[in-house]
Amino acid sequence: MNRAGITPDDRSAAGREGLNRAGSAFRRLGGGILDALLPPTCLTCEEPVGVQGGQCPACFAGLAFVTAPLCDRCGVPFPHGGAGVPHLEALWCEACVAAPPAFTQARAALRYDAGAKALILPFKHRDRTELTAPLARHMARAGAELLRRAELLVPVPLHRWRLFRRRHNQAALLAARLSRISHVPHAPMVLRRLRATQPLGELGARARAAVLEGAFGLIPGAAARIHGKRLLLVDDVLTSGATADACARTLLAAGAAEVMVLAAARVPDPRIERPA
Repeated sequence: MNRAGITPDDRSAAGREGLNRAGSAFRRLGGGILDALLPPTCLTCEEPVGVQGGQCPACFAGLAFVTAPLCDRCGVPFPHGGAGVPHLEALWCEACVAAPPAFTQARAALRYDAGAKALILPFKHRDRTELTAPLARHMARAGAELLRRAELLVPVPLHRWRLFRRRHNQAALLAARLSRISHVPHAPMVLRRLRATQPLGELGARARAAVLEGAFGLIPGAAARIHGKRLLLVDDVLTSGATADACARTLLAAGAAEVMVLAAARVPDPRIERPA
């Protein structure tokens, strides 16, 4: 401590605060320069917008966010509250009542419709990795409760040949961004696909499960990292939940305490959506 009563710790804290202020000012300056050189445009239609990474009002209005009522287990949206089945003081869909998935809860930010596809398809297939940030922000809001409970974020893996063609794993990018938002650690090197699988789109529930049987495994040494932990499995699109279920079973068999699921978008169940 000097004559003014200032300790070395005080000087260190003041120095860190000064660096943080300088860093914030530099980022604002850099953002202003970027906006001047490349005026911000809508992520999906290229109309002018106020900030980089935003959507115009029309495109944002076209997003259908998943909100209640929904299945408390798998997160599939219901057209109305009467579409669910009362189960343990919650609403479940009939599929979860008949065969509960291995994961305890799943949530998604968006219904997988035209609005969501305008964000997700370029992200997956056209190297539009800048879409990671807005998708992750929507996911963080939809999965806030799951993120509070999670101890580790684990992305759904791609098979190595698909990863080679796409050049990135979209689930891993989302998990990394969610980790930055939530401060929950992420572990991209936990799950691996042991073999390539055929597209599941036209298959029923039993056929999907058969295709995915034995398709996932753990990277050597990963079991110690997940043992006893509550895991949040991250993916871009949740369709029937078969892939998430297969991943969850692999993780639970390796010692995970619980597996939850968070996706950018959820495909509605046509059996529930169909008018009576």
